[in-house]
Amino acid sequence: MADTYLSLTVDLPEAEAEALEDALHEAGALGLEVRDAEAPPMPGVRGPSPGEAIVVAYFDERAAAESARERVASDFPAARLRLEEVVQQDWSTAWRQHIHAVEVGRLWVGPPWQLKDAPADKVRLVIEPKMAFGTGDHPTTSLCLAAVDDFMASHPGASVLDVGTGTGVLAIAARRLGAGRVVGVDNDATSVELARENAQVNGTPEVELSGTPLEEVPGTFDLVLANILANTLIELAPALAAHTGQALVLAGVLAHQADAVGAAFRAQGLTQLKGAQVGEWVRLDFRR
Repeated sequence: MADTYLSLTVDLPEAEAEALEDALHEAGALGLEVRDAEAPPMPGVRGPSPGEAIVVAYFDERAAAESARERVASDFPAARLRLEEVVQQDWSTAWRQHIHAVEVGRLWVGPPWQLKDAPADKVRLVIEPKMAFGTGDHPTTSLCLAAVDDFMASHPGASVLDVGTGTGVLAIAARRLGAGRVVGVDNDATSVELARENAQVNGTPEVELSGTPLEEVPGTFDLVLANILANTLIELAPALAAHTGQALVLAGVLAHQADAVGAAFRAQGLTQLKGAQVGEWVRLDFRR
């Protein structure tokens, strides 16, 4: 019989999520997954309703899971709960069903197992996502890829800085579309390692990928890209603006966060242009 574990899924008002997380840890949860406005789910995973969060707790013993469910029901009366027995999967391959190739401008971006279906007239990027963000099919990545395609079409040889590079997809795309020097940085060592692997696979080993802190990256770049969460973008506004020679493209921003993020960068002396939006996700474009 396949190994199983138990998942307790809780939908509740977002303001109560942090207290719930503490309670579930105390109840013996082996791990937690949180989906809210700041940490939206991956494609194919159910997201929270407006004003709510989803917290999923994992248990390996039914008694502990049922005890936790009773406690949550008592302490969080607004919560909606579901306790399920889940068959363990090989997560190294199960997530593949949620990854899809995309075509953006001159680019085709997809996982290696879909390369055979890639059109021959596109610049084809093979991205192995594994445990890092940025496969092309998430709206924030697609929005950035479109900006890279547009900028490189009119600025061949431009220098590019990709902050929070993840899988390296934006940096690699820029290089494949004719960029000169390309630098990608990420504070997650796993992402840097995977980005380097993807750069090799796509014939762009010269892309400079590292964990160098943004403040320590020298010089300015014609195009700066940052596809990270809104609160981090605001924190990094001075450093991102300082590295921007011509254009800055920001993503990872939800529609209700756009005004605050835009104000932070306009305060750095950048001119905000018309960006783009897909669903609840927006891209903010700036010029020096």
